[in-house]
Amino acid sequence: MFTGIDEVDWASLQHAYGSAEDVPGWLRALASADTAERATALDGMYGALYHQGCVYDSTLACVPFLLSLVAREELPDRGGIVELLVGIGTQSADADLRAREAVCAGAEVFVGLAGDPDPAVRRASAGALVHFLAEPARILDLLRQRLRAERDDRVLLALTEALGLFVRRYPAHADGAVDLLTEHSAPPYAPELRLAALGQLALVAPARLPAEPVPTAVRLLRERSAHRARAPEPRAADTLVGRIRRLRPSDEEGARLLRTLHTALGDRVTERTALLGGQLTSPDPVDRCNGVWMAAALLRGWRGDHSGTVRLLGAQLDAEQDRLRDAAVTVLAELCTSAAPAADALHALVRARPDLWTHRFERDSPTLGGPLKALARSGDPRAVPPLAQLLAGPAAPLDLGFELAHLGAAAAPLAPALRHRLRRIPLSSPAAARLAAPLLAAVAAVGDEEAVPEVLRLLSGAPDRLGARNAIAGQAIGTLETLSGAAQAAPTLRALLRTRHAAAAAGALWSAREDVDVVLPVLLRELTQGDPAHRRLAAGQLGRLGPTARAALPALRRMPRSWPARERVAAACALWRIEGDPEPVLPVFRAAWAEDPHTRTPIAHCLTTMGPAAAPLRHLVAAELSAPRRHRAHAGGFGGRGIPEDEALLRACRKALTEMEM
Repeated sequence: MFTGIDEVDWASLQHAYGSAEDVPGWLRALASADTAERATALDGMYGALYHQGCVYDSTLACVPFLLSLVAREELPDRGGIVELLVGIGTQSADADLRAREAVCAGAEVFVGLAGDPDPAVRRASAGALVHFLAEPARILDLLRQRLRAERDDRVLLALTEALGLFVRRYPAHADGAVDLLTEHSAPPYAPELRLAALGQLALVAPARLPAEPVPTAVRLLRERSAHRARAPEPRAADTLVGRIRRLRPSDEEGARLLRTLHTALGDRVTERTALLGGQLTSPDPVDRCNGVWMAAALLRGWRGDHSGTVRLLGAQLDAEQDRLRDAAVTVLAELCTSAAPAADALHALVRARPDLWTHRFERDSPTLGGPLKALARSGDPRAVPPLAQLLAGPAAPLDLGFELAHLGAAAAPLAPALRHRLRRIPLSSPAAARLAAPLLAAVAAVGDEEAVPEVLRLLSGAPDRLGARNAIAGQAIGTLETLSGAAQAAPTLRALLRTRHAAAAAGALWSAREDVDVVLPVLLRELTQGDPAHRRLAAGQLGRLGPTARAALPALRRMPRSWPARERVAAACALWRIEGDPEPVLPVFRAAWAEDPHTRTPIAHCLTTMGPAAAPLRHLVAAELSAPRRHRAHAGGFGGRGIPEDEALLRACRKALTEMEM
């Protein structure tokens, strides 16, 4: 199986971490009698030869040896090698087809593996038949034969998924595969196999689904759970592959079955909500835990009335299983004010478990615990007393201020403690900015005007030599402006007009009634000479000046089309607020709306001020309000602030539409 391995010039080949000289050792270790040695070798190959979907010349050189290894029936743990081969051949990020062609060249190996004595090998090989063989009729015949002969439930599920893949890959030959899926979606087959077939039918042939697929799926899920053995989770090796496996759901097959159905239902939010209702009320806590994570996917990606689902998430908080409770808390914390239907359950957990008020990772500072964080983010004032206790303690979580800011005026009783902590920040410390940021966010949200001296101390007292003033200044200026304290800070703000914070300082001075002759030249300079962030801020400040900034109109009108969409939108908003002419503004908004979803909320706010003049863009706003998916669900990195940002966009769009129609 290693014939020719020493004839390959591995030193001249590369993998993700450099020279491929270590690859022959990994290949030989995959055939070792030692379990740990095999796991470590597979770990190394995943990390170096198939790194984040990329393949290398050494990866291609390995494929023949990997194919030879999986064909040796006497070797253990070959299922993981088959999975690696399938990944190399199907999920490569490379633009060319070299990886796929290398695996396809040995596709006949998978025909034999489909009937291998090891069920893990059979399971991994089911999809490989569809991916790498080139004869549709033969593939379907092989799948049919294996379905008839197979007795292992997990392999049967993999074969069912392979049928769905076959339909998508070979639609002209789909009828036979759809017939098999329809057959296996009905009695007398086991609940899990019927669920798998339902999910694949929903993906590839929804017309063949039963009349009520969601109630059917919920019933099958509960039948499956009632019969599933409560076996302990296998102990995974301390390797990369082992860690990935530990992160998988405790019932991975169940999660995949329901996730497939959710994927197939797509934008049918009402049906998906009903399916989640069945999952989140299951007698089996494992089913409910899977349901929590699928609820997270729906809430992050789709709009609608999710109050019922949120209440069901709250119902998981009194579960005895830490994994289920922690999953629900994590999802609720993302929702911010949308978590309000679960606020009673969150408050009950916060009251019952003070030990969960904070969380400390090993060797790290304490952070605010999930239940209290979720309650505060929901805006519920019942979070204030426990936050007050933490704030009065010797080791208040550093992030407490950021979460307290969600409570706004409800957190006013904490204002004295916030001022006290601001006064204690050592200005000469390199950590001053990190300590100040959450506290500044909190005093701004609370609206504590008595905190102006403390904020001014941060702005004027941080020594320039440590860069601390630069790190603190931007947020401190904004906080002073929010607290109507800019007038007290005018001398310090004027000193900042020649720094990187010039635009923010100029805006604050304008709020403090500084003369336009002082403010306008600074903003014009930043608009034409600053970097993108400074240009955007300067444009926003010019818009605040309104008609008194008419001298900026030529520069705003000359904004290059090469500017990023967010800068163009900021400039267009300023044009409208200064001149009141919609003609040069609306085309910018129309283009940016499609180009960059991040611009939609500021555009909607500006359209609100335009009233009927914004009517030519009414169709964009109306389409946004009718779209089932959140505006950045496919923009990458959607999470954290994604849900509240999207809800803010919807509120802005509704208000803009109302103003257009007045």
